[in-house]
Amino acid sequence: MEMSEQKGTVWSVNGPVVVAVNLQGAKMYDMVKVGEKKLVGEIIGIHEDRVTIQVYEETAGIRPGEPVESTFEPLSVELGPGLIGSIFDGTQRPLEKVREGFGDFIARGVEAAALDRAKKWVFRPLVKAGETVEAGDILGEVQETKTIVHKIMIPPGVAGVVKEVHEGSFTVEEVVAVIHQDGVDRPLTLMQRWPVRTPRPYRQKLNLNEPLITGQRVIDTFFPIAKGGVACIPGPFGSGKTVVQHQLSKWSDADVIVFIGCGERGNEMTDVLMEFPELIDPYTGEPLMQRTVLIANTSNMPVAAREASVYTGITIAEYFRDMGYKVALMADSTSRWAEAMREISGRLEEMPGDEGFPAYLGSRIASFYERAGKVKCLGRDDRAGSLSVIGAVSPPGGDLSEPVTQNTLRVVQVFWGLEDKLAYKRHFPAINWLVSYSLYISHLEEFWKKNVASDFVENRTLAMKILQQEAELEEVVRLVGVESLSSRDRFILEIARSIREDFLQQNAFHELDTFTSLRKQYLLLKVSLTYYHEGLKALEKGLPLKEVLHIPARERIARAKYIPEEELGKIEQLALDIQEELEARLKGEVESNV
Repeated sequence: MEMSEQKGTVWSVNGPVVVAVNLQGAKMYDMVKVGEKKLVGEIIGIHEDRVTIQVYEETAGIRPGEPVESTFEPLSVELGPGLIGSIFDGTQRPLEKVREGFGDFIARGVEAAALDRAKKWVFRPLVKAGETVEAGDILGEVQETKTIVHKIMIPPGVAGVVKEVHEGSFTVEEVVAVIHQDGVDRPLTLMQRWPVRTPRPYRQKLNLNEPLITGQRVIDTFFPIAKGGVACIPGPFGSGKTVVQHQLSKWSDADVIVFIGCGERGNEMTDVLMEFPELIDPYTGEPLMQRTVLIANTSNMPVAAREASVYTGITIAEYFRDMGYKVALMADSTSRWAEAMREISGRLEEMPGDEGFPAYLGSRIASFYERAGKVKCLGRDDRAGSLSVIGAVSPPGGDLSEPVTQNTLRVVQVFWGLEDKLAYKRHFPAINWLVSYSLYISHLEEFWKKNVASDFVENRTLAMKILQQEAELEEVVRLVGVESLSSRDRFILEIARSIREDFLQQNAFHELDTFTSLRKQYLLLKVSLTYYHEGLKALEKGLPLKEVLHIPARERIARAKYIPEEELGKIEQLALDIQEELEARLKGEVESNV
């Protein structure tokens, strides 16, 4: 990377905000090296000859008069083979390489190439010399992991005739092809760079019509997210935001997962790093790390890099989307990202907005979530990719009226409202079914009817109605007691409890219950609803409530979620057994009356 011979000097230092003077050729968002230690920073303001720099590292010890030099390019990430399975910090420094070279703590000014410069990758070209190519076309392939074929694409802005292309083993810096464009030869390598604040281009956005299957029943059945959709998980401390995001990272049917630990505690990221290599992807049978990229910018890392980590993660996610993959990005948590913006904004002495956050908080949050979607990728082949974004929000004290949550809710389509009371009752996931919502249900109806069952949506709607009736009846119970309710209403309370405990509640640490296929989810809910329909019929025909509630099959409803996926016929049989047992009880009641 070329440096300018024209160096500026540090004029003032205020935390991560440094003001430099006499920096020739300075442009907004260019990367700079600050001080004798060459700390990485980014230009975020220019006023006459003074340049304001946001430094991504601790600035202790920096003095006025120290040199500042520009790289003349914005904060960019390296995109190429070697991303999958890697752990980066917020500015894409590979943490494992940094640890090998500099120990457990990142020294200031440390530089390390994001992608391994020594490792050779086997490149198989898919174009021949003489062919005409355009931006987004697949130049060739590299088998990055057992499950991910890394497609080497023509970078945006490049088009022309393939002058030469080579097959064999190459490092990410070696030339694999030359494109002749407008009289100039443009060498291409396995790696390309892209500025993180600029969304990667695509041909067009597509309608969302396929769910992101997560294996979590309350999400997939009640509040689904579409592939290419956006969702937020707000909740107070201890309500299980991180655990839910870990579950989504582990079991989502996405091809690639990008997990951003943005300002979270180090021990939570350690859990991810320790667990993921040992877990097996239920869709491919391979370790989960073979489809995962981790961005770790924990709470003890510099605050300015936290602000960059979100953009680094989503740019990497867009790159895999452009290959035609289904990508899911988890940001945990966007509140810490917003707090980093607030801290830097305060040091810049900008006019504060609501609760001290900068006035541009809403537009920054919106521009981040708008980078999600299902798109037709660049290139002549008709490939589509999707990027789903799921952001956790940590409102102080669980107050959902605070600015970060409110600005997020304006742009997302799915709201999973976590409740600490549910978490304390050991109800996982602690998603409150009465306040959560999904605006994708109408988009996904056709998929469910075609791939699961024709009555999937009707069952979901009825279950939601029963849970709402339960909330209304509980208000009556608080006032006058359960004995005042009719047999029908008391039965509805029991069915609602069954839906809550036997369907919505899920054990993340049980090998059979941690992930549930859509088919099994449908059958589990149908069992509870079969009991509901048949029980109401029996009550109407005169069977006492005690008899309806104490059929032998009822105990098996609670254990049905532990039935393996390959034995789903047992759940179908259970629905038939419920019907038969109630009919037998009813027949016995009629005979005894005669």
